[in-house]
Amino acid sequence: MTVHQPTLKQLQYLVSLHEHNHFGRAAEACFVSQSTLSAGLRDLEALLGVVLVERTKRAVRFTPLGEAVTAKAHRILRETEELSELVQSSGKPLSGEVRMSVIPTIAPFLLPRMLPRLRRERPNLKLFLREEPSAAAIESLHHGRADCVLLALPYATGDVEKETIELDAFYVAFPKDDPRDPPDEIAPDGIDEHRLLLLEDGHCLKDHALAACNRPELRASATMIGTSLHTLVQMVDNGLGLTMLPEMAIDAGILAGTNVVARPLVSNNANREIALIWRRNSPRADEFRLLADELRAG
Repeated sequence: MTVHQPTLKQLQYLVSLHEHNHFGRAAEACFVSQSTLSAGLRDLEALLGVVLVERTKRAVRFTPLGEAVTAKAHRILRETEELSELVQSSGKPLSGEVRMSVIPTIAPFLLPRMLPRLRRERPNLKLFLREEPSAAAIESLHHGRADCVLLALPYATGDVEKETIELDAFYVAFPKDDPRDPPDEIAPDGIDEHRLLLLEDGHCLKDHALAACNRPELRASATMIGTSLHTLVQMVDNGLGLTMLPEMAIDAGILAGTNVVARPLVSNNANREIALIWRRNSPRADEFRLLADELRAG
């Protein structure tokens, strides 16, 4: 008797629906029509002889068995990705496709100085970049949507390997005509918590900046309303307060055209660790270490 097995495409549809919890968005992520995805999932359920997803007009609910099958599908798809990586890693180093997620407080400052040289020196490398917050980037890594992630540590990453790219120092930024006239180097206790502007929740840089100060009251007092570092700089430039910026952003010219100045923060943890991470035991580990070397050289 012929036994038909689920196809990888069907498993991809199932995993995508679980991640997006919406048929339309899941289909878009798989680059197929909604009807194609729905038909694929119905075929999968018919093949297995079970109901994996309860469909209503308002919600998508996975059955307990559907949750278990989806978890297994994640592992199968990851193993398939690693099989492809194993074959690819046997060829020329840093060639072929690499999918890298980068967090928003690194991407606009590091990538412009790194990408031109990579394109010039590694013409066979096809680097597909995706900018997303740390939590989403880690999820992409462990679900196989990303091969490696460029992010700032410390952060909960799960079972990964890493290569440190650089230590990125923190600076305190304030209006040039600030009447308090901050010193050339600023200690954490010199930061006015009532004027401090930080990124909104979801950006790990906020936690790194607060940890660098080691002042718990800052977390409660800071006005956390910035959606990006560029927004924070504009707020400071308009006299709304002061903020903390990474050296990487300052070197990239984020203060250009403003009346904002920045002076180094002096504390025991006045930096964040920029690192490239990948899944532990990845067959492309040597390739990612080489990529980290290229990033450091940039």
